[in-house]
Amino acid sequence: MNASLRVVVADDERDIREYLKEVMDRMGWRVVTASDGRELTEACRRSPPDLVITDIKMPEMDGIQAAAALTAQGHIPVIVVSAHHDPDTVSRVSNLPVFGYLVKPISEPHVKAAVAVALSRFRQFTELKQEAADLRQALDDRKVIERAKGVLMRRLGVDEDEAFSRLRKLASSKNMKLVEMGRHVMEAESVFRELGEV
Repeated sequence: MNASLRVVVADDERDIREYLKEVMDRMGWRVVTASDGRELTEACRRSPPDLVITDIKMPEMDGIQAAAALTAQGHIPVIVVSAHHDPDTVSRVSNLPVFGYLVKPISEPHVKAAVAVALSRFRQFTELKQEAADLRQALDDRKVIERAKGVLMRRLGVDEDEAFSRLRKLASSKNMKLVEMGRHVMEAESVFRELGEV
């Protein structure tokens, strides 16, 4: 695990906060502590951490509300800690992208294992999210290119292969990506359409 990990620990019980800080100090991690959900979200806003470990039951704003606020602002892996594991609490937690759940009383080996698993899951989650975004972008780009080909086929009276070949050659000669040239073709078509309506 990263020796310079930045962690925010939140718990309204001072003993738990100090214990978790002590465990993480031994690992060489940089730890900031908070005693409630508002302090937690403020600490994360000031300096986004690599990991959050938060108790669920806290004053001001509980750990689940804080985790929801943090994940709405950006992606930070969260491990929740609780003495409770009733169905309602588990249900609330399962509706969030929480990457670990520790049940009190906690021990150093449990903390280390939970952190290792949470960071690994978070990496996988981030990679899958990026893959999904890349696939969506590729699909959007493909739609633009297909529409541009359709415009060229109608305007130039050529078949699909010839329209694609001309689009590709023009993009290459202008040192542009194919999708950028496709957008230019679509913009030109829009102008021609407007001129035809004048």
